[in-house]
Amino acid sequence: MDPRVEALRLEIRDVPDFPKKGILFKDITTLLKSPVAFRSAMDLLTEIASSWKPTRIVAVESRGFILGAVLAERLEAGFVPVRKPGKLPSAVRQVTYSLEYGTDVLEMHEDAVGPADRVLIVDDVLATGGTAEAVGKLVGGFGAHLLGFLFLVELDFLKGRERLQGAEVRSLIRY
Repeated sequence: MDPRVEALRLEIRDVPDFPKKGILFKDITTLLKSPVAFRSAMDLLTEIASSWKPTRIVAVESRGFILGAVLAERLEAGFVPVRKPGKLPSAVRQVTYSLEYGTDVLEMHEDAVGPADRVLIVDDVLATGGTAEAVGKLVGGFGAHLLGFLFLVELDFLKGRERLQGAEVRSLIRY
């Protein structure tokens, strides 16, 4: 493993029983509060993302915004936020997706991406893959070219990558 990635792993805090009993939450806020670790993470993510040459970075609220906005600026790509319903001020398209118990909805502005765009979807953590899969479908509905998915952290044991078949998936830190 790249020693830079291993150093970043050490910056992520484990929080037992969050958000519910039995879950070991990987808290990236400890990495984000370290200027050195955050810069290193963004340098490595930029290195990975630059080979895709995206025109748009689509990022999922809320921690995905932190990573996605920095990547968009560094790669001279447009930044597109994906949010929960009622948070975006203009006309939107929605996608409904399944959760463990029920469904959820995400929205993106109707004019956010188009067929000429090369889109990279960015989020902080790939867990079960449901959110990322939904955003991929949303982007596909605009006719944009989905380059792939990029995550700071991937929880391998939840097999979220399997839900994203047909697209390239890259993760900086894997557990």
